[in-house]
Amino acid sequence: MLPFRLIYSDAYDLKLGVHVFPARKYRLIHDRLLEEGFAEPSDFLEPQPITDDEVMLVHGREWVTKLKTGRLTYEEILQLEIPFSHDMVAAVWRATGGTLLAAERALAGDRIGINLGGGFHHAFPDHGEGFCPINDIAVAIRSLQRRGVIRKAMVIDCDVHHGNGTAAIFAGDPMVSTISIHQYNNYPARKPPSTIDIHLEDGVGDEEYLRRLRETCQLAIPGYRPDLLYYVAGADPYQEDQLGGLNLTIEGLMARDRLVFDLAQSHRVPVAVVLAGGYAIDTNDTVAIHCNTIRVPSSGAATNPAISAGHDTPGGVHSKAE
Repeated sequence: MLPFRLIYSDAYDLKLGVHVFPARKYRLIHDRLLEEGFAEPSDFLEPQPITDDEVMLVHGREWVTKLKTGRLTYEEILQLEIPFSHDMVAAVWRATGGTLLAAERALAGDRIGINLGGGFHHAFPDHGEGFCPINDIAVAIRSLQRRGVIRKAMVIDCDVHHGNGTAAIFAGDPMVSTISIHQYNNYPARKPPSTIDIHLEDGVGDEEYLRRLRETCQLAIPGYRPDLLYYVAGADPYQEDQLGGLNLTIEGLMARDRLVFDLAQSHRVPVAVVLAGGYAIDTNDTVAIHCNTIRVPSSGAATNPAISAGHDTPGGVHSKAE
């Protein structure tokens, strides 16, 4: 049995059909972890959907009603960039419940909780953008704060795309610190300032990425002293991602994961993980990257030479056919 729990539901599938967002990846990650013996069925917890009241701690009632009733305008669907369906909305509500449950597990003693879904960081209070109908990270933080479970939270967003919705929601809030490391010349065009933004030029690789992330987090985590850290572990800084323009290897992404987990552990900060984006040309690479993120805190894999797609190396997940 793992020392922490994995949060997952078959209902995470957004039912998008043919789309650059491989929504089937959640099931593939779950199945891969079981097939390779890393996890057992008892290591997975199924979350309940988030309540509408909790969603409205962040999002306006009008936007929530539009999503629940399917009354989005054509322009709102274009901005969302995924087809509307009631299954999609149900999946996002369920995944947001998973993002909250991951934090609850981390705070309850596990120290780490990992949601195989979530990371919808482009959603604003009154609209969705970039595949993100609601902002699960913000909803979970506000829910925990309302209950008095935490006071201060930090978000370390390592998706290739700037966490614009999260930055806007928490702008000026001293109780939430947001860090976003991302490709500057990429979506979204408008980037509201995070507490700390690390703007990267096109083509940045492992060495510069890890150096800049380390320099920032080594100061930010102990300086802010959050009660909870949300780690947005996007797979899309990968060098073969269709929607990214950075040049990280699978090895570098594992080192990134280890860096965040190690710093949080050294400062005794519980970590809740959401997997966020990943659009590799080969979906198997995206699945491998996400599986490695899940393996890192229990296996110590990133202390070894990192794992590359297509190679079997102890402690890491290689890319293989579905």
